[in-house]
Amino acid sequence: MYNLFIVEDDDKISGLLMQSLVKYGFGAVRAERFHDLKREMAEAQPDLILLDIHLPHFDGYYWCRQFRTVTSAPIIFVSARAGEMDQVMAIENGGDDYVTKPIPLDLLLAKIKSLLRRAYGEYAMAAVPSMELEAGGLKLHISRGELEWQGKLSPLTKNECQLAEILIGQAGRIVARERLLETLWDDVQFVDDNTLSVNVTRLRKKLEELGLIGVIETVRGQGYKFELKAARQETVQE
Repeated sequence: MYNLFIVEDDDKISGLLMQSLVKYGFGAVRAERFHDLKREMAEAQPDLILLDIHLPHFDGYYWCRQFRTVTSAPIIFVSARAGEMDQVMAIENGGDDYVTKPIPLDLLLAKIKSLLRRAYGEYAMAAVPSMELEAGGLKLHISRGELEWQGKLSPLTKNECQLAEILIGQAGRIVARERLLETLWDDVQFVDDNTLSVNVTRLRKKLEELGLIGVIETVRGQGYKFELKAARQETVQE
């Protein structure tokens, strides 16, 4: 049984969510300590998190960043905010998907099942000895979800790790946007094309944190290409 952590301060909505999830065979815990959600989430050790944006004390974007320091569990934002920028911010702050209120239960369940399959089930990356890719000295530790460059490490979310795996594995070749979308999400028809762009931007930032700039090239109308020799390495000027 997969366990879900519901971060929703509206008792009626959280109660209905919990009732529906339990009905469909999930374990569910509702957040109660909205001033200390990071600790409460860590105690619950959920397999997936449902997270509202409008919350007491701090908003969902803040808590998503906090959660990402201690868990790589999939996070779905569930919010009444329907603007495109809200969805972009959710992904930029560490979320994996977004559902708007009023909550379409069938769609939410489909997204939950899809993310769980990607993270833990039939489509999860198997933990085998070859769970490492290398290109020009840049290492991707797939089982640990980490990039390594010249002794520096950068942790990745599951989406970032899957993107890195396919791009590094196809280094020097263009990978079509459609292929990346199908790799990361089962229900492509529910995924805004901008969602992929945001995830690529997040991966670029992780590479930049390691000192590698410009290794992921956008090929207009086709997709993306990873090429380490194109990197501009940051240097510290005395």
